[in-house]
Amino acid sequence: MNTITLPLTNVRCMRCVNKIRDAISLLPAIQLIDINTEQLTVSTESPLPSLFDTITALGYQVGYHYQLPISGLSCGRCVAKIEQALNERHNIAHFNITKQLADVSGSISKQALTDLIIGLGYQVVTSQIQYHYNFTLTGLSCGKCIAKLTTALTQDNIDIITIDKNNLSVTTSLTADDIITIVTTTGYQATLNTGDQAPDVTNNPIAPEPEPEPEPEPEPIIASQGTATQLLLSGLTCASCVASVEKAIKAVEGVDSVNVNLAERTALIYGQASLQAVITAIENAGYGAEQSEDDQTRRIRQQQQNQQTFKTHIRNATVSLALGVPLMAWGIFGGSMVIDSTTSQISWGVIGLITLALLVTAGKDFYINSWKAFLHHRATMDTLVALGTGAAWLFSMAVVIAPDLFPLAARHVYFEASAMIIGLITIGHALEARARSRTSKALERLIDLQPQTAIVVENGQETEQPLSAVVAGMTLRLKPGAKVAVDGSVIDGNSYLDESMLTGEPLAVHKKIGDHVRAGTINQQGSLLFKAEHIGTDTMLARIIQLVRQAQSSKPALARLADTISSIFVPSVMIIAILTAMAWFYFGPQPASVYMLVAATTVLIIACPCALGLATPMSVTVGVGRAAELGILIKDAEAMQQAAGIDTVVLDKTGTLTEGKPQVVDYKIYNTLTREQLVQLAASLEQSSEHPLANAIVQSAQQQQLDLYPHSDFMTYSGLGVSGTVDQQQLLLGNAKFMNQNNIKITHAETDFDFIANQGATPVYLAQNGLLAGIIGISDPLRKDSFSAVKRMQKMGLNVVMLTGDSIKTAQVIAAKLGITDVVADVLPDGKAAQITLLQQQGKRVAMVGDGINDAPALALAEVGIAMGSGTDVAIESAQFTLMRHSLHGVADALELSKATLRNIKENLFGAFIYNTLGIPIAAGVLFPLTGTLLSPVIAGAAMALSSITVVSNANRLRLFKPSQQHQEK
Repeated sequence: MNTITLPLTNVRCMRCVNKIRDAISLLPAIQLIDINTEQLTVSTESPLPSLFDTITALGYQVGYHYQLPISGLSCGRCVAKIEQALNERHNIAHFNITKQLADVSGSISKQALTDLIIGLGYQVVTSQIQYHYNFTLTGLSCGKCIAKLTTALTQDNIDIITIDKNNLSVTTSLTADDIITIVTTTGYQATLNTGDQAPDVTNNPIAPEPEPEPEPEPEPIIASQGTATQLLLSGLTCASCVASVEKAIKAVEGVDSVNVNLAERTALIYGQASLQAVITAIENAGYGAEQSEDDQTRRIRQQQQNQQTFKTHIRNATVSLALGVPLMAWGIFGGSMVIDSTTSQISWGVIGLITLALLVTAGKDFYINSWKAFLHHRATMDTLVALGTGAAWLFSMAVVIAPDLFPLAARHVYFEASAMIIGLITIGHALEARARSRTSKALERLIDLQPQTAIVVENGQETEQPLSAVVAGMTLRLKPGAKVAVDGSVIDGNSYLDESMLTGEPLAVHKKIGDHVRAGTINQQGSLLFKAEHIGTDTMLARIIQLVRQAQSSKPALARLADTISSIFVPSVMIIAILTAMAWFYFGPQPASVYMLVAATTVLIIACPCALGLATPMSVTVGVGRAAELGILIKDAEAMQQAAGIDTVVLDKTGTLTEGKPQVVDYKIYNTLTREQLVQLAASLEQSSEHPLANAIVQSAQQQQLDLYPHSDFMTYSGLGVSGTVDQQQLLLGNAKFMNQNNIKITHAETDFDFIANQGATPVYLAQNGLLAGIIGISDPLRKDSFSAVKRMQKMGLNVVMLTGDSIKTAQVIAAKLGITDVVADVLPDGKAAQITLLQQQGKRVAMVGDGINDAPALALAEVGIAMGSGTDVAIESAQFTLMRHSLHGVADALELSKATLRNIKENLFGAFIYNTLGIPIAAGVLFPLTGTLLSPVIAGAAMALSSITVVSNANRLRLFKPSQQHQEK
């Protein structure tokens, strides 16, 4: 047996240590001697690959990794010679040998590896010059990103000096390009700080590499997947524009994905593309784009754009209707609109010129945009409007200029149609813009929560400073009525904070020393001193805003149908208009030219791709925003569509149905130990464990002021229990299955076990030196609102299932209190995902509700994962829904809102489809045989404007969504 000590990386806590311990216990011929967060020691006769692979699969790094440049290898036999030598070494896990490089992982030291290669007759090339580089990093959003990049940079020829989410400092023999390549390959971006790098040369350098020239500052890079760069767009009018912009952006090299939101006129872009290249591509496609620097800038810019757009539309609509309404009234009340004399020819000629002036001023955007679309070989809503109004004006001017070319019945002019259509559609755009500006109110309210200044306490002096001047570690003062500026921990004072804006929880929360405070929450009474911990984009509020923005720009599967239809909608309408014109010209009554013009123009005008394009994004934007107001964070719109079809809700017990704060409530003893000694031994054994039941035992000992003994040989058995030695006593603590596996007789304790379980508590056995010493009953009280929340979900027609690792008797008692009939108990942690799969095989659509950490596999496997808790990083990353307040009513709220949002999307899509399906045939004249008249282009223009307004207004109804039941404690 060989004893080997290996370094560990990315092992942050005892939970990580226990995971590695459990995994190693399953490996044959490897015995764990010692382990902590920094290293492990094992005794083994087998090669290391199984150990390395097992630990790496858990997400940690073990051992050393070297990349040594080598020389003197001339052929494959030389490579094979080194490989054979490495194969014979028990302390090498993996290797890859080429004629230029030895890539080796294991417990071997660098010097030993170098000596081995030299001993075989080859050389290890050692670079004698080191360069110091400072880089600015982008794309890193959390500690996991830092750990991931640290792992990638952990190489023999790279020494990391400092690393955080924004900066990297290294000393290396590699070039700056090499480091940037490593960072980019890992999924992030690095920009060299020119002028900072300097060679760190050792004595007597051998073949020193030339100092790299200062590299030019690279262009801004679009963020990698997981974060996004947002652009504000202009010039978008319909779904066809969205498709064109998305196509243009996706064509840029380095873009991974893009979501264009027609409702907000924004684009969220993921990938490694140059920002300027993306903006150029959008501009080349005929649209405008500008970067949104931050939330405040984006908000101000969008408000300015909306206000300017609204004012422009209102002005243009007023001018257009000022001309169109009198002309239409003239025709309605008997005025002649036929060219039958020189006087009428001159009069209508003047009106035609006035109308032309209107078209090139108030209506110029329609023609400019349609021309841009034509140059890019596409057609948009503006194309339809431009063709319709232009055809009406051209026909009318042709009649005015050469009336003799037309029969008397066909000498009708349609200048009022051009003016009215421009006016009605423009006023529709104005009302739509005003309604659209309300869709992001929820996001704007979140942004408003962030104060712009903070009171900084330095050397006993309090000064108000801008938020940009606050750095982590500063002490801040929070006065009554003030908003918390950044995330931090209370170091002095106590008060009640209103956290409803983040969690949806109406009751104020008491904060005292050691408690966390979140940016954006409001202090009600007392004064607090707190230490700044997370600032800027690291605060919970900033992460929520980012999550809401990404979700609002996402698309559910239902949107794909609308996108497919939108891509061919406008060309199809133009073809229908041409066919309609031909049909009326060849088969219609006289004057055929008039009927042809009216029908074709009306078809072009009445078709509304805008309503189709707005149907989904408007509902998603409002629905996601309303969810955020209720304390529900939604990862994407697809999750909402999935949640709307859920029929089964699986609830984890501990921390979901219960408070998650278990307490020792009962004891049973079977030997000479006293109660205090029983608790003392159990607590001494469990003092290193982070399991909730272990914490309850330790807290019980602390409350009784019992001294804890040191322990050794501590082992954790997932889902079963723990073992170890305390005060020279061999102890086992766990469930009945664990006792049976270790041949501990427990039959005489079944009555006591049942008694404790029937109280709803969890019985835990303690064995001492192979004999049962006692049972400790641990109870985790139910949350006050669990009963009412379960009843509410059942009334919604949902099948509620309780899933727990507790004994079946304990689980049944708790389930009976809650009215749950479907119980799955005695489930090991890795068995929860299997239970989800079993339900899905039965045809169920499952939502899994858990704490977002231990239940991560089950959360990921379910159709919808819902994480309970206070919005920790892990919770937000592990589920599609995260409930910021810890109440099961949030589950019902999330499912109800998802159904309401999906229903709203369907209403909008149905309305848009039905409108176009009925409107276009009517405009083409299918009702002419029954009515003897054609639909007026003016009415078609009003209907088109009204359809968009209807879709936007219907989506905004979601802002009024209220849960079906107030959260009552029962």
